[in-house]
Formats: sequence, C-alpha cells, structure tokens
Amino acid sequence: MQEKIGSADYPDIEAALSYERLARYLAWAHGNRAEAIRLYALNTSISEAFYTPLQMLEVALRNRCHTVLSEVYGADWFDRPGVILSLFQGLSARKAKLDLIAGLPAAARVNSDVVNWLSPGRVVASLTFGFWTAFFGNDYEGLWRSCLSRAVSAPPEKMTRKILDRELTPTRLFRNRIAHHEPILYLDLLKRHHSILQVTEWLLPTAARWSRENERASALLARHTETLDAVRARHNELKKRAVAVGPA
Repeated sequence: MQEKIGSADYPDIEAALSYERLARYLAWAHGNRAEAIRLYALNTSISEAFYTPLQMLEVALRNRCHTVLSEVYGADWFDRPGVILSLFQGLSARKAKLDLIAGLPAAARVNSDVVNWLSPGRVVASLTFGFWTAFFGNDYEGLWRSCLSRAVSAPPEKMTRKILDRELTPTRLFRNRIAHHEPILYLDLLKRHHSILQVTEWLLPTAARWSRENERASALLARHTETLDAVRARHNELKKRAVAVGPA
C-alpha cells in the first residue's frame, strides 16, 4: 500500500486510540505501525466525507415521512394511538420529548410552556435515524400501503416496503459505525455510497442532486481505490484464517 494520508510520527498515539482500536489497522497493515496510523487517518477522512450524503438522506427521510404522516394523522401523529407500533420507536419518541424538556430552564417547566416547547417540529427533529428507518420494517406493511409509500416521491418500478428496508437497514448500521468511530475501510464503500444516493433519489430527486453536487466521498474513494482494495483483501484473508483455525 502506498497510502500517503496522515503522518506516522505519533510515538504515543496508542494512549489516545488504545491498542485494541489500533489492532485492526495493524492487522491490515501486516504489523507496520506507520501504515496502520495512516490507515486510521484514511478511515477518519472517508467517514467524514460520508457525512454529507448521510445527512441529506436522514433529513430527507425524516421530512418525507413527517409530511405524509401529518397529512393523514395531523402534525402530532407521533402522539396518535396506533401510528407508532414498535416499542423501540415509542421509547425513542418519549426520550426525545424528555430531552427537549430537560433543555428548558426549571422555571419554564410548567404545563403551558412545555406544551408550547414540544412542538411537532422540535420533536420530529429530535428523533433518530433508527426511528425513521423502523417505519419500513415488517410491522408497518399496513401503514406503507395506506400512506407511507407516498414518502417516496420518485419510486422505481415495483417499489415495495421491503426494497426500501433492504437498503435502509445496512445504511443505518453503516451510519452507526461512522458515528461510533469504528473501522469502515474493509466494507464495500462504493456499494454503500451508491445505496445512500439511490434511496435519496427515490425520496426526492432534488435532494439527491444536492448530495451529488456537494459530497466528496466519491472522489475520495476513487483516489484511494488501491488502498481500499488492499485492505478488503487483507481483511478477507484474516477472516478466512480465523475460520480455519476455529475458536480457541
């Protein structure tokens, strides 16, 4: 690998990253510490570059769902019985409200102020990506058929809830890896990048066009193709070895 990103002159970097976190990169780099640190820097840069398309996908998904659900159930649809079906989403909505209330001065936490503060816009903006992607799980086939399919403004032919769920679930896991500063170099990043932009296109073509014009992940991935291919090959090699050896 001839990766040039980052510097190797960090003699005590393990004190910040921990040996455990650096171990994955050391394995990919065949034990070359300087190369491992450069791979860590590349992982950070690519994770950062994915922020733009992921952000637009999340915001577009949130607002398309909110718009459609509001048309049918009102702007406070999240408080209407029978709309939210999963325990996870119910708890997420409750936590979002409690967090908003916690941000109020103690003197303002009286009924009238709290009601005004917990506007639909504030609650919706506080809900997580996982909350929105859950709407496309098996429990929501009925809601999909009745109204939620309209959140997809430019669907492909024969669009189904399952198709959207198959794209959104790995994207949610990928987003969480980035949010928790986990390694992503070994993943099929081109496939994930394409999926993010494709789903955004389905939701709202204008949003996808904005992402394509402003994101830099595609250029970064193209610039580091050789390194990423080498990391994936090394990762798969190590995985095969671990399977062959079996548990200790």
